[in-house]
This record gives sequence, C-alpha cells and structure tokens, in this order.
Amino acid sequence: MIAQIAKLNRHKFQSKFKDDRACLEFLASQKWLQGYTCKKCGNTNYCIGKTAFSRRCTRCKHEESASAHTTFHGCKISLRTAFEIAFLVCKDPHISTYALSQQLGKRQMTCWKFKKKILECIEKDRAKNEISK
Repeated sequence: MIAQIAKLNRHKFQSKFKDDRACLEFLASQKWLQGYTCKKCGNTNYCIGKTAFSRRCTRCKHEESASAHTTFHGCKISLRTAFEIAFLVCKDPHISTYALSQQLGKRQMTCWKFKKKILECIEKDRAKNEISK
C-alpha cells in the first residue's frame, strides 16, 4: 500500500488524495483487493458498514473499517495528513521531523511518531521482498 503511494509524483498524489474520503476509498480498495474475510469468524460475505467504506460481516455482524489493521489504524491526525507524511517519507526517508512539522503545520512529535510507523512499514516491505527473491 505504502509502495503505491511512493510511486506517485507530487501532482498525482495531490489529485488522487484530495481529502480523507479519497484516502479511505484507496485503503478499502487495497485492503480488500483479494476479497473480504471477517477477522472474527472467517466469513467471506459482507454488507456495507455504518461508516464510509467499512464492511460488516453478514454472519457475526463484526464491522471493520478500511483503516483497521493497516498502518493508518488509530491515527490521531487526519487521514489526508497521514497520507501526506507517508508520501513525503517515502520520497525522502531522511526528511527531518522538523521539516515535516513546518510543512504540514503539525507538532514535531506527531510527525516523528507517524514517520517512525512509515519507516517500519517500509522496512517490513523491504524484508518481505528480500525473502521472496
């Protein structure tokens, strides 16, 4: 998921992810690319959930948001801002949290915490690609 964000240039990023809803739609499309499976009971049938792009299991009624079990789960900042941090960190992993803070108008600690999550995700992807080679 992060790798797809990294492939975009600045203009494409801004046009594709213009708001939180667009970010949620992207997360849902990537998360359930191989189909939906309930995390609680394993059922593959679902209906539309109560929130945007969420899915609700037709068997146990467990509802799962598009951001659940992803890098973006539990973000205290807007999804759009989190995507922008991910984009900037993917483009330049050495970008300082001070620069992120200045550019996005967020606290430096907020940028540091999310940058750390993104770098861990990048490292996991890199390790997974090394194993598959």
